[in-house]
Amino acid sequence: MQAITVRDRDAGVSGLTLTDMPYPHAAENDVIVRVHAAGFTPGELGWPATWTDRAGHDRTPSIPGHELSGVVVELGYGTTGLSVGQRVFGLTDWARNGSLAEYTAVEARNLAPLPADINHTVAAALPISGLTAWQALFDHAHLTTGQTVLIHGAAGGVGSIAVQLAREVGARVIGTGRADDRAATLALGAQTFVDLDADDLRQVGEVDVVLDVIGGDILTQSTELVRPGRTLVTIAMPPTVQPRDGRAIFFVVEPDRVRLADLAQRLRTGRLNPVVGAVRPLAETAAAFARHRRTPGKTIIQVVDEQLPAADEFRG
Repeated sequence: MQAITVRDRDAGVSGLTLTDMPYPHAAENDVIVRVHAAGFTPGELGWPATWTDRAGHDRTPSIPGHELSGVVVELGYGTTGLSVGQRVFGLTDWARNGSLAEYTAVEARNLAPLPADINHTVAAALPISGLTAWQALFDHAHLTTGQTVLIHGAAGGVGSIAVQLAREVGARVIGTGRADDRAATLALGAQTFVDLDADDLRQVGEVDVVLDVIGGDILTQSTELVRPGRTLVTIAMPPTVQPRDGRAIFFVVEPDRVRLADLAQRLRTGRLNPVVGAVRPLAETAAAFARHRRTPGKTIIQVVDEQLPAADEFRG
């Protein structure tokens, strides 16, 4: 099969290569998925798990990417809850080969059934961004109706979903980004937009919840805006300072089949619309990873042309 691989930790994005790799093995409770569309996180080439397994051993050449949508083509021993031929979407394990490949092995519990009326490209934009937004706002920050939430990167993959989820529960949303993000952020439902290049973040005033995806100075400044007893949640880096009389939480998203199914249902009913940015073929993954190529929403790698059936969809 073809896959995007990395071998040299110091090479960065230039080390991403389209390679022939062995067809994956389905371990106990795994499924093999024929990947139709995949998502990635630009910073994942800096994650230790991209380069080593859970025991700390080198696992290169490794396949990055941790979001996928596709079709189950094989079941591992003992696997239940999914079947061959079933459309699925979800997360791959952090320390195993990922989704930027024609096939990948995934723990069945990390996947949810994908309804037939949801496109694979859209579904691949949902797992990390959707679960991160939900877990940040509700599992960690306990956002409720009437509260005010400050969402950094509001036009990005995580931020755009967080804005929609927060508005649905009746929160007041302040979104941040660059000047070009203003229209998209307000269209998603944010009541206020802050240009991080031109506006003073302090003008926001006190908020109940901050969702940070940026880190650095923005994270530090944001701690000063949290009301006493309220919460800042960040996925960018462990916070070095805490809000006065509040909490600052760093977390890594966790798989959740039930929540994925819920997010898919919200998408079907029009209550949630993931923002899909650029869509690139597998061979152009390196260009898609490049940080200077900034696009709104989530960049998706299309592995299978949705206009044509995969010739080897099932391996039997």
